[in-house]
Amino acid sequence: MTTEQPTIYVGIDVSKDKLAVALAGGGLRDEVVSLGTFATAPARVDRLLKKLSARGASVSVCYEAGPTGYGLYRQVRAFGFECCVVAPSLIPVRAGERVKTDRLDAIRLARLFRAGELTPIWVPDETHEAMRDLVRARESAAEDQRHKRQLVSAFMLRHGRVYHRTKPWTMRYRPWLQSQSFAHPAHQLALQEMLQAERNATERHDRLTGHIEALLP
Repeated sequence: MTTEQPTIYVGIDVSKDKLAVALAGGGLRDEVVSLGTFATAPARVDRLLKKLSARGASVSVCYEAGPTGYGLYRQVRAFGFECCVVAPSLIPVRAGERVKTDRLDAIRLARLFRAGELTPIWVPDETHEAMRDLVRARESAAEDQRHKRQLVSAFMLRHGRVYHRTKPWTMRYRPWLQSQSFAHPAHQLALQEMLQAERNATERHDRLTGHIEALLP
């Protein structure tokens, strides 16, 4: 007769340069202990995972989603451990838990994970994540394009130049902008520079749109 292997629950607080790690035994009354901090380099993470594996128990790891992405999740899964990524907004907060340090956050994650109080989020695969980054780049380009157009519109309005058609930024609007002349060369130069900046932003937005359409299949 075989006995079921015990589970240890590992909470990791992730930052750019280090991981604060805490461990909770399988029993609800088992102590939750801090294992200290570890570097985020893959080789150091692998060393940490081997250290956890040596405890002779089933290991489940959790950490908060953040700007460092899902590389840690994939490394933990590739090692053979279970891994749960949770959004910060889904982590229960107890009254009075106001002091926040990396060590305490790791301990809290391990405790909540063991108690079954954490809700995992969906983790994209590498292809999906790559496309997300490309879409984010396009969103940034669209925002830059809007900003550049707002600058041009505000400039024209300050100088009493009103485009009387209802829809700006059409094929007719751009020649109208180019036809505007100002008595002072500084005004003319300012307009030309803003128009060039808008053209650059539009071309970048269109390029990224084309890249997304080409990669979708």
